[in-house]
Amino acid sequence: MNEQMVVPEDNKSERIDKWLSEALEDVSRAQVQQWIKQHHVSVNGEHVKSNYKLQSGDCVEWTVPEVKPATIEKEDIPLEIVYEDEHMLVVNKPAGMVVHPSAGHYSGTLVNALLYHCGDLSGINGVERPGIVHRIDKDTSGLLMVAKNDQAHQSLAQQLQDKTVERTYDAIVHGVVGHDYGTVDAPIGRDPKERQRMTVIEGGKDAITHFTVKKRFADFTHITCRLETGRTHQIRVHMRYIEHPLAGDPKYGPRKTLALPGQALHAGILGFKHPVSGEEMRFTVEPPEAMKEALDELKESD
Repeated sequence: MNEQMVVPEDNKSERIDKWLSEALEDVSRAQVQQWIKQHHVSVNGEHVKSNYKLQSGDCVEWTVPEVKPATIEKEDIPLEIVYEDEHMLVVNKPAGMVVHPSAGHYSGTLVNALLYHCGDLSGINGVERPGIVHRIDKDTSGLLMVAKNDQAHQSLAQQLQDKTVERTYDAIVHGVVGHDYGTVDAPIGRDPKERQRMTVIEGGKDAITHFTVKKRFADFTHITCRLETGRTHQIRVHMRYIEHPLAGDPKYGPRKTLALPGQALHAGILGFKHPVSGEEMRFTVEPPEAMKEALDELKESD
């Protein structure tokens, strides 16, 4: 299926390979370059090279090649495992790692690493998403629970559906948030103008985010966000909706922002009941160094 987007004014003069890989998020720049070589990408109906400089209003169209391997390869990629037993594990995913394979992106993912580490994972989500109960975006870091068998998967998925899983994120947002705490209750769906983005839209899926201010700076605010629902890009979309987009977010935030490798968003707290024993489990991990350094710089310049 063909996809297309119109280039905004803010992105003119950018290389097409860089812009498209950032727009698609879970696809690497090298993969986009391969698509361009194979004539799967066009601009205004014409094939271009990877170094083509975009113009405002260009219509970029692409087709994701439908090439799927029979199996997902096991890869010896280091993992930070916070907890593990025979039924499940909790991992601290680094920013920059895709959770599961997707079209055109079949290596270097968390699933590739998990298959190498523990071999067997639950099969409920199919061959491309074994063990994956929930996901976080490529450039978001933090805690994920992974199921090793279908019984554990069903229990953890039910807890998510029942909204009993505690998921709290650290975030740095643009602007000074006036309220000490608040709730964004606004439905989220695909943006009809830009299909690779989500937006608050009438008829979208229910989405609720609770936020609390931790520290205010001159032009930014450090907050925590607690998810009641788990829609795609939920915190990123909701913060943009209330005019406090995440720092470093190439898809939903301003271009002038903090020097970060991606959005300043870290899944720092994860709480749930063990899928077999029913024991209350709660894990906390510190934000990555890049986010800590950004906060330290904000404190020093405040």
